[in-house]
Amino acid sequence: MNSKRVVITGLGALSALGNDVSSNWSNAIQGKSGAGPITYFNAEKFKTQFASQLIGFDPSSRLDRNEIKRADLYTQYGLYAVAEAMEDAGLEIDRLDSPFDAGVIWGTSQGGMNTFEKEMREFVENDSNPRFNPFFIPKFLGNMASGLISMKYGMMGINFAPVSACATSNSAIMDAFNYIKWGKAKVILTGGSEAPITEASIGGFGALKALSTRNENPLIASRPFDVERDGFVMGEGAAALILEEYDHAKKRGAKIYAEVVGAAMTADAYHMTATHPEGLGAFQCMKFALEEAGLTVQDVDYINAHATSTPLGDVSETKAISKLCNGEKNKLHISATKSMTGHLLGAAGAIEAIFSVMAIKDGVIPPTINTENLDPNIPSDIEIVYKEALSKKVKVALSNTFGFGGHNATVIFQEFKD
Repeated sequence: MNSKRVVITGLGALSALGNDVSSNWSNAIQGKSGAGPITYFNAEKFKTQFASQLIGFDPSSRLDRNEIKRADLYTQYGLYAVAEAMEDAGLEIDRLDSPFDAGVIWGTSQGGMNTFEKEMREFVENDSNPRFNPFFIPKFLGNMASGLISMKYGMMGINFAPVSACATSNSAIMDAFNYIKWGKAKVILTGGSEAPITEASIGGFGALKALSTRNENPLIASRPFDVERDGFVMGEGAAALILEEYDHAKKRGAKIYAEVVGAAMTADAYHMTATHPEGLGAFQCMKFALEEAGLTVQDVDYINAHATSTPLGDVSETKAISKLCNGEKNKLHISATKSMTGHLLGAAGAIEAIFSVMAIKDGVIPPTINTENLDPNIPSDIEIVYKEALSKKVKVALSNTFGFGGHNATVIFQEFKD
């Protein structure tokens, strides 16, 4: 089978740093934190009382009334980011040779958690007439964002929703890359969305002791690689990427941000929630992705690390990167943008893919903020970009995501050359 080239022609983003790609990128390279007190519910009973919430999000600016009514918040976030990506790409499905040439692979980790909590609470509390809303099941399903995106734009090709916890949207991007590469589609809209700032999510992750409890100063709570890190900051939002077969993009005169050149997935096969302490699965995942891309670690300029600010995860990932580099310093730099956006769970890989692509486009590596004292367990050969963005020519960027269940997913982006 002849392998097709896969390029990126459209981007859309929504996070605590902004409601579009431009504001997300601008705030990221300025090193701004999106963390603050939770306002969606009374969080006083929780050990963690803050998160990285969206600011000024108005779904009606891009979605119609029925879309908002019939969609859970995670789906609204997805549709919102997708609208920006479609406009950015100048993509009109009715001008394709066939609507079956275009598909959607969209990920989420928790799906419609807001709908589930709301419906269960109302059912239990309504003693006189307990009932469920007819939209309960369709709204909370994890595949519904993917389905509604395809319906809105008439994309009749490949359509599904992978789930691999916090590795989900990297898994989605990899699947989209492969299907186009194999000639199964010409355009795939991919990415992920998550709306996890709910009582069950904050309480559940808090019970796992996965969340930071720096309630006195949320802005500095997410501190990857720092010796005093105490857990991640929950984030929310969505990010969309339009992947397109190169000849198809060229024929329609699309602008091209970058090329997807490699991707891989592995499993730690180690623990439900902890990464392998030596990063064996992460190392092999990066290695496989580089091999597919025909690259070596010496070709990589930037790694957007998964680095959630958890005591175990940050160390194991840097050990894996050090092993990939054979313990020798080279030209690659690392940063952890979750220090600013918080952790978007199933949407994390998608927003970080956009940051990786923008680093290639603009020649700027966003910083890791809040890291004051480097954990001595972090290998000394790792070059982390701290506090301020780094101006640097980026030809190759690698993005890692890892998820509960031992899922590892790596995607590699490269500067596009005709």
